[in-house]
Order: sequence, then structure tokens, then C-alpha cells
Amino acid sequence: MDCLFCKLIRREKPANIVYEDESVFAFTDIKPVAPVHVLLIPKEHFETIADVPEGSPLMAVLTDRAVKIADQLGLSRDGFRLVLNNGDNGGQTVYHLHIHLLGGRFMTWPPG
Repeated sequence: MDCLFCKLIRREKPANIVYEDESVFAFTDIKPVAPVHVLLIPKEHFETIADVPEGSPLMAVLTDRAVKIADQLGLSRDGFRLVLNNGDNGGQTVYHLHIHLLGGRFMTWPPG
């Protein structure tokens, strides 16, 4: 598979890994839009959230890990944002399901 995020998981490309377990891989974004910008991805490849099977616990696992990582990074007290883009019109640029964990300052959305 030629997916960039799959290559990161397989260690074929370098990543600044923040967290990893049996189902989730998290790393810092190379083009951060906030002081803390972490991407959380499932190790199983799904192009978009629309490709996740109905009833799958995947999104609960991803958001649970996002909260855990936010706490580890000291964001829980001041707050953080979770962003999930879906498809071209939703701003998705890498077609492997991922959640952006953003924090470190108040941000208007969209960034820019």
C-alpha cells in the first residue's frame, strides 16, 4: 500500500511518535497549526470515516486515546480541539482516517 500514514506505521518513513498501542498510532504533524498538533490514526487502514464499519468501536478508541494523549501533554486543564476532516470538500488531504489533536492556545477555525 502506498499510503503515507501506513508507511509511518511500518516505520518506512520517519515520524515523531507521541503514542502507540495495538490499534492506534499518534505522531506530531509536520505542518502544525497550533503549538501542539498531534495526528491520531488507526493502524488499520480506512480512507475516510465513512469507510469505518457501522458499529465499530474504532472512533471511541481514537477519541479515548486523544483524551489520554491530551492529558499526557498537559492540555486537559486549558482545553484542546479534536478535528476530523472527511473527503475533499471536508478538507481531507491524506486518505487514511485521522484525527487532529490541537492545543496550546485558543484558535479560531479554520486556521489561517
